[in-house]
Amino acid sequence: MPDNLLPIDSIARKLNLPEDAYEPLGRHGAKVKLDLLANPAFPRRGKLILVTATSPTTSGEGKTVTSIGLTQGLERIGKKVLITSREPSLGPVFGMKGGAAGGGRSQIEPSQKINLHFHGDLHAITSAHNLLAALIDAHLFHGNDLGLDPERITWPRAMDMNDRALRRIVISAGGKREGANRSTGFVITAASEVMAIMALAQNRDDLRQRLDRIVIGQNKSGEPVTAAALDATGAMMALLADALLPNLVQTTEGTPAFVHCGPFGNIAHGTSSVVSQQMALRLADYVVNEAGFAADLGAEKYIDIVMRSSGIAPSAAVVVTTVQSMRNQGEGDLERGLPNLARHIQNMRNFGLPIVVAINRFPSDTDTDLERLAEFAQQHGAESAYSEAFTRGGEGAVALAEKVVAALEKHPNVTVTPAYALEDSLEEKVRKVAAQIYGADGVEFSEAAQAKLKQFTAWGYADLPVCIAKTQYSFSDNPKLLGAPTGWTLHITDAALSAGAGFVVMIAGNMMLMPGLPKVSRAAEIDVNAEGVITGI
Repeated sequence: MPDNLLPIDSIARKLNLPEDAYEPLGRHGAKVKLDLLANPAFPRRGKLILVTATSPTTSGEGKTVTSIGLTQGLERIGKKVLITSREPSLGPVFGMKGGAAGGGRSQIEPSQKINLHFHGDLHAITSAHNLLAALIDAHLFHGNDLGLDPERITWPRAMDMNDRALRRIVISAGGKREGANRSTGFVITAASEVMAIMALAQNRDDLRQRLDRIVIGQNKSGEPVTAAALDATGAMMALLADALLPNLVQTTEGTPAFVHCGPFGNIAHGTSSVVSQQMALRLADYVVNEAGFAADLGAEKYIDIVMRSSGIAPSAAVVVTTVQSMRNQGEGDLERGLPNLARHIQNMRNFGLPIVVAINRFPSDTDTDLERLAEFAQQHGAESAYSEAFTRGGEGAVALAEKVVAALEKHPNVTVTPAYALEDSLEEKVRKVAAQIYGADGVEFSEAAQAKLKQFTAWGYADLPVCIAKTQYSFSDNPKLLGAPTGWTLHITDAALSAGAGFVVMIAGNMMLMPGLPKVSRAAEIDVNAEGVITGI
């Protein structure tokens, strides 16, 4: 942990937070109370900057580092700013990608704690999810008064770790009562509907209503059964009471930061909590909010799901790219990869947002390649700036901050347009995203997916937005189809109803809701030294 971190009271004072508006947790963290949202002394005033990216490599392109650096850069040019960031999942921390609190001189601190247990939020979400699972099986064991069909229970277990062995399991093996020997599985906590609900809930009442609406399966008459029918909501609310409060921390340079909730951007909607964003817009003039993975995932889902649900419209978009990501998209050839950047720029423009391309500079990049990226962005109508936030902190992102402020001032009143109308059928919503955002020629729905969508429509859920779970490495559902492919078909292999979160998940290709560890994982590098300091994250 850096020695120069400010006490959390100093961070609160930067935001003019009264002492009774937050509860310190240790020297460098606090929970901010929900009362702030109803306090007339804190009207909504800020502009939200949505940070997204081009299609990444397996190691990522520094989108989080750039978001943190941009926040620090904005503070350096005299702006009152807050970043709203997601809480890391232990899956990537111990898997392939590593921690998710930034890096170098642009981190959110205390980064080691944030990357591990932090304030217990992910544990609370996991516990609430699994409490509901346990109540379902207890209900079956004790007579099944609701007439649940054990074969059509859809609520899984959850765990915040990459564990492919738990994707498909059999529970109550060898049992004799109804519901024994039932097939189920685990999802990673970041893909849990409870995580999505927490991230989208606007207050306690909204959280309660969303938990009530969770559909856990069907009864033997084919009707949906909700968590409310199991009287599960009150106990889940108790587990989530503290976790609903956003976490106030700081960046490496002492800039205020919220870190709250952590849905993945490829298999969930991929952004920090609405509560933290609503608070930030009342506490700062500029709010930097990162959306998971590339713009075809996190940014699309922000606009089509989060914006609709919360009423928070972004005022500008930052598209992070790198030489290495464009070379990767071109299978080693920079020029062949550049159409990937062009499509992401065009997509954000089609949504109605002013765009700044952040070129995240790596030490191995040549000036020629960097200049080509900047030239290409300009040719496609986008301002760009280099970012050296990893090595230089906020100083290395001042140019980017100035470009973003200029874009906001040039476009003070933008109208953000979603990719589809809620009145469209579920299938048509997918087709519009596939055509307009991904560049697909068409969509094929498996028989299983078609049957589920017909059922969800019959139950009255056709007006929900769609959350397409697909690979982050390509516009398509095939991670090896790089660049900006055309002439391909999106394959929807399955679908799941997230009635509490308020969307229908569409599974594209072979996407899994429980990732697996790689052959050599980050876990092999992580340890604790003789002084008790955690190393290797």
